[in-house]
This record gives sequence, C-alpha cells and structure tokens, in this order.
Amino acid sequence: MIFVTGGSGLIGSFLIPALVGQGLAVRALYRKTIPPIEAAGQVEWLEGDLRDPGLMREALQDVTHVFHCAGIVSYAPQDAELLQQVNVEGTGTLVDACLERPGIRLCHVSSVAALGGGASRAEGEAARPVMLDENAKWDLGAEHAAYATSKYLGELEVWRGVSEGLQAVIVNPSVVLGPADWQRSSTRLFRYAYDEHTFYTPGSINFVDVRDVVAFMLHLALKTDISAERYVLSAEPVPLYQFLKEAATCFGKKPPTTVVPDWAAEIIWRLEHARSVLTGARPLITKDTARAGRNDLIYRTDKVRAATGLTFRPLAETIRWCCAGLLANESRQSTVIVS
Repeated sequence: MIFVTGGSGLIGSFLIPALVGQGLAVRALYRKTIPPIEAAGQVEWLEGDLRDPGLMREALQDVTHVFHCAGIVSYAPQDAELLQQVNVEGTGTLVDACLERPGIRLCHVSSVAALGGGASRAEGEAARPVMLDENAKWDLGAEHAAYATSKYLGELEVWRGVSEGLQAVIVNPSVVLGPADWQRSSTRLFRYAYDEHTFYTPGSINFVDVRDVVAFMLHLALKTDISAERYVLSAEPVPLYQFLKEAATCFGKKPPTTVVPDWAAEIIWRLEHARSVLTGARPLITKDTARAGRNDLIYRTDKVRAATGLTFRPLAETIRWCCAGLLANESRQSTVIVS
C-alpha cells in the first residue's frame, strides 16, 4: 500500500494515476472533497488533517511507501501561520507516524526555495548568476520568505526522522508546471498569459514539468534503496517574458509588452501591502513576489540525473502540453455550465 498526502494538489494529482497505473494500491489524504482526478475511483481516500497524529497512524496501516506532497504555497503575509502549521508541523506529525512503523520509505516534496539562494540584488544592480545544488547551505542570517522558511523547516523534520532511523529521500522541485487548476499556485502563470495582461517583470524563473517530477519521485522511492539524500528537480531557467510569450502564443493570445522596472515593483508591493492591511484582502503582489527572479539562479541537476538515468523535458514541450490541457479543461467546464 502506498500513502499519498496532497492528492488534490498539482503533483499529487499526477502521481496518484501513475501509481495506480503500475498496479499499486493507493491510499490518499484529502481535506473537504475528493478531487476529480484520473483513477480517483481506485483510491482509498481518507479525509482529515495532516497534523492529526491518530489519523496519520491509521493512514500508515499496511503502508510501505509514503509520498508527502501536501503543502501550502503562498507568499501572502496572511498565510505565515498556515505555512508553519502545514509545511512544518504537518510534516513533523507525518514523520513521527512513519517512525512508529520501521521499514517505511518516505519521499518528501520540498522546494528549491529551501536551498536559500542568496540575498536579492538591490534596485539597479546587475544580475549575479548564482549556481545552486543540493549542497547549498541555508543562511540563517539572511532574509527569507515565509514560504521558503517553512519548506526549510519542513526538511529539518525529515532529517530529524532520518537521524532516528527513517528511510527518506527529499526532492526539491523548482516551479512545477502542469495543466491543473489555473487559479492556484504556479498554474496561475498560464492564466496571466491567457488573460493578455500588458505588464511583466524582468528576471528568470526555473521550471520543471510535473510529469518529470513524478517520474523522478517514483524512481527514487520505488526503484532504489537510497536514503538520507535530497535531489534538485529543475529543467531550465528562462526569462519570465519568454515563458509568458510562449504560453500566450500557444493560447492564440497577445503576449505582455511592457516591463515593470524594479523601482515600480517596489512601489506596487508597498501599496498592495497597505491595501491588504486596511481591507483584509489578499495582496495581488507581495515583497517576495515583486523581487522574485532578481537573482539569476541556476540549479544543477547532475546528482538526480546520475542517480536515476532520467532527463528533463524542454520547457517548450511542457508549455504546449499545459496549454492544450488547460484549454481542454476550460472547454469541458464551459460545456458543463451550459448544460
């Protein structure tokens, strides 16, 4: 039996069908409603909170492998406490439950955000290429986004489990792309391109195809006995404008045309912060998202490619696949509404 947390998330929604497709029995955790994903009817679903120790013990009955995909991705100040609860406390609870069942293997989904990445460059300062891999050290003295801190602390919970005998591997994906709900997480980038927004920010972002993330996770967790290691999963860095242009072209839309300079982004996030404080609404842009991409980060993936023999899809292929899937999803939803 395989246990998956975060079954309704982007990675989980592709991981579960892959597991079922291999003839494996799957049990998955969900919060509110069972997600309408492929193979959902062949899954044993458990409703509840990741932080519930009793539920986690129940979930791990007869389980041999755990894929911990659940997590909150947010840069909104309002979510700082939720990030701590889910990404840190939830991971700690799951690790404790795993330790009670010797022999279980855990594959924990972290993020490249947990690698750190150096200080953001100042306004007007030239971009400094920074090469990062699994050996990157977290700078305790640097300023980090609450999300990045929560993923780093979540990793520490896994390393604590490893020190107590847990067999575990950690994967650190960059921005994961897939044709999921484009109102959530990274898929909102496609919605931005589809809606023909005018503005874009300078800088580059690192991407990885969700199918590749799943393939590497399955190989590391099911086909090897590797433990106490972490692996960066990232295909390539590309300028945000290039991504938006390619996505817009796939949708038959106009790409953005006007770059927002650093000084303007600094003003905008401050105004958004003030609006958020006064109204309680979630900011459209935060300090962290305004400054994202200012450092020219390149993630090395030599380690995971050597360990698995697998490779990453090129971004152009991923964008075409995502756009086609998102348009198909939109068409199906429109048909249901009309009916």
